[in-house]
Amino acid sequence: MFEHVDYYPGDPILGLNDLYNKDTRAEKVNLGVGVYYDEEGRLPLLGSVLKAEEARAKTPAARPYLPMDGLPAYNKAVQRLLFGADSAAVAADRVATIQSIGGSGALRVGAEFVKQYFPQSVVYVSKPTWGNHISIFEAAGLEVSEYPYYDAATGGVAFDALIEKFNSLNKHDVVLLHPCCHNPTGVDLTPAQWDKVIEVVKARELIAFMDIAYQGFGDDFESDVYAIRAAEKAGLSYFVSSSFSKNLSFYGERLGALSVVSPNADEKKLVLSQLKYIVRRLYSNPPCHPAIIAADVLNDAALFEEWTNEVAEMRVRIKAMRQRLFDVLTAKVPGRDFSYITTQRGMFSFSGLTPTQVERLIQDYGIYLVKNGRMCVAGLNTKNIEYVANAFADVLKD
Repeated sequence: MFEHVDYYPGDPILGLNDLYNKDTRAEKVNLGVGVYYDEEGRLPLLGSVLKAEEARAKTPAARPYLPMDGLPAYNKAVQRLLFGADSAAVAADRVATIQSIGGSGALRVGAEFVKQYFPQSVVYVSKPTWGNHISIFEAAGLEVSEYPYYDAATGGVAFDALIEKFNSLNKHDVVLLHPCCHNPTGVDLTPAQWDKVIEVVKARELIAFMDIAYQGFGDDFESDVYAIRAAEKAGLSYFVSSSFSKNLSFYGERLGALSVVSPNADEKKLVLSQLKYIVRRLYSNPPCHPAIIAADVLNDAALFEEWTNEVAEMRVRIKAMRQRLFDVLTAKVPGRDFSYITTQRGMFSFSGLTPTQVERLIQDYGIYLVKNGRMCVAGLNTKNIEYVANAFADVLKD
């Protein structure tokens, strides 16, 4: 009956994790999957989250179905975190926000909306981008193409080529943007560059779809949403998908949100009604537990401050690992510029390693990276950084 079904070989990044788990070498290091590990190589349970859960556990409650758009207290907290407490769009009731099943769920609901109401739109993603971006929009029946982004020669953004491409796009084409901590390169636009991008998006009447999965890992919670707030001030109507997998360490809870900024409150009501209808057709409603805990952390002043400090500690640790990797490589591979390691932001870095060099790292050293050379810097710690840096230096010398 099912012999005609195509075989799915698995996601290459998640498959890399399977290979790592099967590796018996004690010195192995996982720099593949995008997960934040602490100094001891453990997935952290944040103190702010633990306190919220302990408080809830003292007064157990039933687990009712949530509304299709999710927990209201959570959605309001998401809007405040993304758009700011003084957002004019939020105050005017122009932002439709729904709780989603992770950032991936937010992307898929948004993709379904675009397909239904802008069926001729082409979705443009950065070259490169997170691989699942392409799969999600294609699964909704949309055509996906690329715009220039990473400049391998400079280790920065191919900004002139990006702007030239945006200026060639058709009205209502979708441009998928990374507000901070670009995945997979770690190379971000400057505020001035964001201003220019938003100017072009507005002039060409493009649809900006901003995907932010790492708020707080670049500079801080406020700075990392510069693009989102600049787009609001420019008067754009746009989409924002967000996730708490990394900054709340909520990977398995699958908690995210989709926000759509509309021109006015009436259109916002129309958008929200259709987002809920899409949710109803896909999964009916989201889970209550992660939203309740996240809302408690975001809406309690003391817990929010503790959470902010915890994310800052994660960010500082990642930057320290970048600096140490830079120091060792600069000493061991003289004549080569490794400054890109410290200028890139967030959890990921384009290491500059070739697929052949990555394969040698896996085979000879048990150091696992994605084939294109992307590494998760959060997998480094003071116990493995010297081993990894020396291994990198060895393969780069060949």
